Amino acid sequence: MSEAASQAVGIDVGGTKIVALRVTDEGKELARSVRPTPADDMDATLATLVAALGDVSDPDVVAVGVGAAGLVEEGTGVLRFAPNLAWRDAPIAEVVGRAAGTRVIVENDCTAGAYGEYRVGAARGVAHVLYIGVGTGIGGGLILGGSLYRGAHGFAAEVGHIVVEPDGPVCGCGNRGCWETVASGSAITREGRAAARRHAPLAARAGGDPDAVTGHMVVDAARDGDAVARGIVTEVGRRLGEGIAGLVNVLDPATVVVGGGVGGAGDLLLDPARTAFVDAVEAAQYRPAVPIVEAHLGTDSAAIGAALLALEDHR
Repeated sequence: MSEAASQAVGIDVGGTKIVALRVTDEGKELARSVRPTPADDMDATLATLVAALGDVSDPDVVAVGVGAAGLVEEGTGVLRFAPNLAWRDAPIAEVVGRAAGTRVIVENDCTAGAYGEYRVGAARGVAHVLYIGVGTGIGGGLILGGSLYRGAHGFAAEVGHIVVEPDGPVCGCGNRGCWETVASGSAITREGRAAARRHAPLAARAGGDPDAVTGHMVVDAARDGDAVARGIVTEVGRRLGEGIAGLVNVLDPATVVVGGGVGGAGDLLLDPARTAFVDAVEAAQYRPAVPIVEAHLGTDSAAIGAALLALEDHR
């Protein structure tokens, strides 16, 4: 099959942005579009998704895949619920398929991310993979025995919504103290804003307004050696590692891949996660090492994975 005939579009619908990529069957990027997500308006988000598809479309595209954050029902392409978007029963496959003129595959974004890393990324060829997407929230994807695991309804690996602090912060899903409230980009943002009220250098990064501090600002400050910011990232990394330990106890993967927007913090986040993981996992000294690695595809894991899944379905 020629490169032209092997092209697909993959679209990652996140809480802050929609990324559309046109790629080859090896995940090589040919075109890109990035648009902000109107997260509080489902119809506007669907329209933006279609517009992003149009930005990168080409006559040689034979398949379209979408990765969306939330509960994507297997077989229907409907996003039933999204904790960090105003989406309920969103008919993504129908709307995008009408615009694309072809069948559209819809997956949870981290399920797609897991597949992207398995096919062409950090977990290439690894049969048992736990993928953790750390961004606004936390999502998960599973490769078990060399195959994607979606569960009975397509809702598997919603790992960010395991309650770890029953009286903790309110989560986007409506519960309190979910893992993503203490180990995600939102946790870094929340703690960064609190710290900026007493730590002027952090507030200065947001023009003196503590409430304008973002997680990315905190990570940048940590990279620059700010001790307060580094302490926040270290604590969030510790909570991330503790949660990963529990999941490894249940799933026994060969490797853990961390992606998403906050995954790009690299070893600032992952080193404390690795330390906490070894401290918390059952019988660390008696089991084979389980590496916790950064996603090779970065924040493009979901878009590339969705495109490759769509090509697989097309064949």
